Amino acid sequence: MQGYFVCDDLGAPTLKGVDTPLQVYRVLGESGAQSRLDIAIPRGLTPLVGREAEVTLLLDRWAQVKEGLGQVVLLSGEAGIGKSRLVQVLKDHLAGEPHRLLECRCSPSHTNSPLYPVIDLWQRVLRFETAEAPADKLGKLEQMLAQYHLPLAETVPLFAALLSLPDDRYPALALTPQRQKEKMLEALLALLVAWASQEPLLVIVEDRHWVDPSTLEFLSLLVDQGPTARMLTLCTFRPQFPSPWPPRAHIAQLTLTRLSRLQVGRMVTAVAGGKAWPADVVQQLVTRSDGVPLFVEELTKLVLASGLLREHEDHYTLTGPLPPLAIPATLQDAFMARLDQLGSAKEVAQLGATIGREFTYELLRAVSPLDELELWRGLVQLVRAEVLYQRGALPQAIYLFKHALIQETAYQSLLKSTRQYHHQRIAQVFAERFPDTVATQPELLAHHATEAGLAEQAVGYWYTAGQRAHERSAHGEAIGHLRKGLELLTTLSDDTPEHRQQELALQITLGAALMAKGLSALDVEAAYQRARELCQQVGETPQLFPVLEGLARFYIVRGESQTARELGEQMLSLAQRVHDPAGLAHAHITLGSALLAFLQRFALILSR
Repeated sequence: MQGYFVCDDLGAPTLKGVDTPLQVYRVLGESGAQSRLDIAIPRGLTPLVGREAEVTLLLDRWAQVKEGLGQVVLLSGEAGIGKSRLVQVLKDHLAGEPHRLLECRCSPSHTNSPLYPVIDLWQRVLRFETAEAPADKLGKLEQMLAQYHLPLAETVPLFAALLSLPDDRYPALALTPQRQKEKMLEALLALLVAWASQEPLLVIVEDRHWVDPSTLEFLSLLVDQGPTARMLTLCTFRPQFPSPWPPRAHIAQLTLTRLSRLQVGRMVTAVAGGKAWPADVVQQLVTRSDGVPLFVEELTKLVLASGLLREHEDHYTLTGPLPPLAIPATLQDAFMARLDQLGSAKEVAQLGATIGREFTYELLRAVSPLDELELWRGLVQLVRAEVLYQRGALPQAIYLFKHALIQETAYQSLLKSTRQYHHQRIAQVFAERFPDTVATQPELLAHHATEAGLAEQAVGYWYTAGQRAHERSAHGEAIGHLRKGLELLTTLSDDTPEHRQQELALQITLGAALMAKGLSALDVEAAYQRARELCQQVGETPQLFPVLEGLARFYIVRGESQTARELGEQMLSLAQRVHDPAGLAHAHITLGSALLAFLQRFALILSR
């Protein structure tokens, strides 16, 4: 609960059955913290050094927002360069003036989970509780939408679908999946604009380099609407993922560079509480950190905890000669040294890192081999060391790694066999104890099954994830899932009828998703042609009909009406043979479309 709750320290009494005294606290109330930097503020944030020009630009853009000129700031920089710290400075400057703040974060574990950052944001905005009944959640949703005079019959079904809430109060919308997705994004935007009409709105999207395609669509709407609302949209991302939006007057590009030697020295002194350091130690920190603020912070803390220095009233001195390689040469080495100092808590960090950048206590407890007291001690130690941040109280607590690089370091430090075991256990627990998560995010189970080496199971989960995404018109995400399933299939040595059936299902859905996305014609054709070959290998199968229909639609779009007509005739013959009325209708539509395309092409030739 550290950081997210105000607590009263009750000391460290000796408890029955526990050898070591435990620190005990009484929870007095919530602190109001929403992010990892909110939690770190009371303990003292790492000083911001050398970013005066960037802060001025952000404040200037906010001033324009208050005047009614919406703005977008795209803040890029390498990992650990201080993007989140700069965002916090902006939030600090705005704390004393009226505005509404919305924050969301993209996740490396959810790059193909449609609208994951948006869903997480709205669950927090609506204050959903884990154990809350779906009907109560729906009531909260209705209350919020009614407050802003949005038509409930049109908007509640959209938001209910977004948040995976059962809705029996309103009739289903008669919309295609694609149109429903568009209406949902429009409704989200309308709500933001309504908020911005009441008070200036700051929308922060962190780690855009991990954004899923559907969230990127929504961000594009925000960027396009930028000048029309009192809204500042601030996106952070790494420089290897350039902006997808062309330069415009209301879009500012801001790139953070590394600190100079002088700035690194100032930061080291500030992190050490203003006390001077031996010059040769500072020189090594300057050289090894290479101007990356996160590296400066971690190395400084590591040296302070190493016993290399003796503290005096206003300075530090070396306890002895500075040993070679005493200061790690890479950020990963520094993080690894920090984890090694934590003893058994390191295993808790490694298991949490296997789950992801963010994880719940409930899931960690379910997969951990440690007893509850030992697990709790490890988590407390990790939070105190600022490896993890904690939101909420046990057993509903949620943990977040301070930085993605710390999570990556903890994960990579595991032996491959141990990683696979952890992933296998996580996949098993998801399947047995978290059916709601499996139903709404099958890609999570697919990921853990894949990393566990359970290729047979993972293929099925990737297909389910791809099919679900395609049905929700999240075609980019569907393509990613389906291709992962196909890639896994190639690793299976035996070519069985079951595997061919699996590939057939994957290829059919992939072809449909590619066509809906409007991607490369060669990719669409290859998917359907491979599916056709598989139908021939499997024998007579009902899946042949959608394959022929998909190919025919493809050739109609490409202008090859004769090939499309031949496929339509095969569809007609197949539907007549199995007495399928719906298939007959589709076959006639396909033939009609092929003939119409031919006539249009012929008329165009005559007009020349």
